[in-house]
Amino acid sequence: MRPAHPTEQAVGLEYYVSDTDGVGGRLREDDDQFRVWELERFSTEPVDADVDAYPHLVFRATLRGWDTNDFAARLSDALGTSRERVDWAGTKDKYAVTTQLFSVYGADPDDLPEIDGVEIEVLGRAGRGLEFGDLAGNAFEVVVSDPAEPDNADEITDELHAFGGRDDEPREIGVPNFFGQQRFGSRRPITHEVGLEVVRGDWEGAVMAYLGRPTEAEPEGTQEARTFLEETRDWAEALDRFPNRLRYERSMLHELAECDGEPGPDEFRAALERVPSNLQRLFVHAAQSYAFNLMLSRRLERGLPFDRPVAGDVVCFADTGGDVPEEILLPDTDRLQRVDERRVDSVTRHCERGRAFVTAPLVGTETELADGEQGEIERAVLEDLDLAPGDFDLPGEFYSSGTRRTILLRTALEVDRDPLALSFALPKGSYATVVAREFLKVDPIDLG
Repeated sequence: MRPAHPTEQAVGLEYYVSDTDGVGGRLREDDDQFRVWELERFSTEPVDADVDAYPHLVFRATLRGWDTNDFAARLSDALGTSRERVDWAGTKDKYAVTTQLFSVYGADPDDLPEIDGVEIEVLGRAGRGLEFGDLAGNAFEVVVSDPAEPDNADEITDELHAFGGRDDEPREIGVPNFFGQQRFGSRRPITHEVGLEVVRGDWEGAVMAYLGRPTEAEPEGTQEARTFLEETRDWAEALDRFPNRLRYERSMLHELAECDGEPGPDEFRAALERVPSNLQRLFVHAAQSYAFNLMLSRRLERGLPFDRPVAGDVVCFADTGGDVPEEILLPDTDRLQRVDERRVDSVTRHCERGRAFVTAPLVGTETELADGEQGEIERAVLEDLDLAPGDFDLPGEFYSSGTRRTILLRTALEVDRDPLALSFALPKGSYATVVAREFLKVDPIDLG
């Protein structure tokens, strides 16, 4: 175990579990060098099935240079239909080649347009549109550009197998199931800071965390605008200084500039609610993710295992549905069990067989904390952050009941050479970069 990059430490990823020096290099030198395939659990009827019973056309699209939201908007425009009629199971970014499912209500195969950078394969029809739960996971193939020490990949693989891989699965590795840097912002990691202020009920602090706090990764003019706002709270003048591309910041400033007198908590909350609802939710989710990352870092510090429970842990069991892709172990966090001293050995056997997984909380109103040493960790992290489960009883999109998340990420890994490439599959909600970071050990900006 060795200290992580300072940028990662700032969002709770405080350690690498492998001690070997990283291979160096960077990811996403080219879109073709970061490929993602969705692992689906969604069945379709033949394309000539009755349209009244199966009104949703389902197709698989391979996207180059498109993020999911932009492609959906372009598709709906070309079809002349509402964007709300286009659904998908997982959101991908544009700096990759991604293959994923889409469904369109009321469309026929001949309606689908030709779009640059897009290949479409029609699969059939369905009685409902795609939803997030229809994505089981993702398979990845990532190429490492210009590695300095490519031979170190073998030793890192061995260390990660020893950390969390099972003895009877020689190609399997394990890493802490951290939330990756993208969750918080790669160049300006402040999303969780906004969320923490929201959960603490400080709406003004949340707004200023989003509008202020300049970072050196931003253009100089943007840094100056944020600094000016922090020093003056002159909302109208700041609106003239913030560049047009920062449309969310400008929308919030419009709200504050139109206040009659000095804004109070209600006005600051209204300003924060000017951003899209998915971003409002992300603020709170990022705060939960930060606390989760810290809990995993504290567990590493204590030397507690990630691949098996200790007394007091809360475990979840595997999703054993017949449609779970064989490439992944998929946890079902609705099936939880608290592990007391009597059950440690039996649950350990379940973990060894991939049937159970140790968890930590994404804290919300319904969270019940663990007992034993893990419970001590969870309570200490929340105390340090001045948080409690009841604090998440918030208005509108900011509310969260919480859930639990597995602390160990296991995957079978293939390492290819010339070029150096890593191939693996992960369950939904997990980050490819938390695998890649153990191998590269570089500034997270170079992980893309």
